[in-house]
Amino acid sequence: MATLTATAPARPRKLLASRKTRVGILYALPVVVYLLVLFLYPIFSTLLLSLQDAGGAFTLHWYADALTGVNLSVLITTLRISAETAVLSLVFGFVLAQAITRLKPILAGLAMLVVVVPHFISALVRTYGWIIMLGDKGLVNETLAWAPGAPFQLLYNELGVVIGTTSMMLPYTVLLLYGVMRGVDRRLLAAAASMGAGRVTIFRRVYLPLVAPGLASAGLLSFILSLGYYITPALMGGPNQTMIATLINQQVTKENQWNGAAAQGVILLVLTLAGLLLVKAVSSLGASRKKRNAS
Repeated sequence: MATLTATAPARPRKLLASRKTRVGILYALPVVVYLLVLFLYPIFSTLLLSLQDAGGAFTLHWYADALTGVNLSVLITTLRISAETAVLSLVFGFVLAQAITRLKPILAGLAMLVVVVPHFISALVRTYGWIIMLGDKGLVNETLAWAPGAPFQLLYNELGVVIGTTSMMLPYTVLLLYGVMRGVDRRLLAAAASMGAGRVTIFRRVYLPLVAPGLASAGLLSFILSLGYYITPALMGGPNQTMIATLINQQVTKENQWNGAAAQGVILLVLTLAGLLLVKAVSSLGASRKKRNAS
């Protein structure tokens, strides 16, 4: 034990004396500096700004203000729209990914290309495309002109925001679910069918539990990305659909209220980190379940 204690401090010195270690540290230094300057420094600066009043003294006023009144209403609206977007993107993404997995490899590749390619178009362009389609004289209302109550109000309300954000999140959901569904061992489904289980039972008792971690990860990812979305809610929503990213922009550009905006940003960051931790926990649960099934 004494020998181990005596030689333990020498190991870091030998490790640092290694040429490979010094070269590795030298190569990693630009990345570390980049993260410190462009990632950690802005975060700590924002946190410090949110804890200061106009005179620079410590205060929690901006957090109390962010969690009361109109600001609290905006936060609740953000959470609600993000949850609606996550649910809808999961529903449509599940159906679409399930349909793609049943196609031949060539057709499946083409279908995934159709899903992914629009994602490379600017979000601003896609949002204006939805505005044109959902307007009073747009394609949707012109197609439904025969229906009672037409033209329908599909813009500048929560319905328009959810439609726009769901379309933006759908590629992420489909990609995640497609990968999970392709990894399902079809022999398990065949074994359940050979034992007399019906399609509904196979789906509920075998297939759904296998893809459940992917569903949870895709839903949480859509929820997290929707929390900080700005372009679509700002263009397709109305005053009652103001989301937290829009509020932060208004506080900085119109009210010159940097401290309040910083507090809103920190709250958004905490919500995002909590969502990421949930994604990690769900992924770990899915990995452990796969190991148990394999054993």
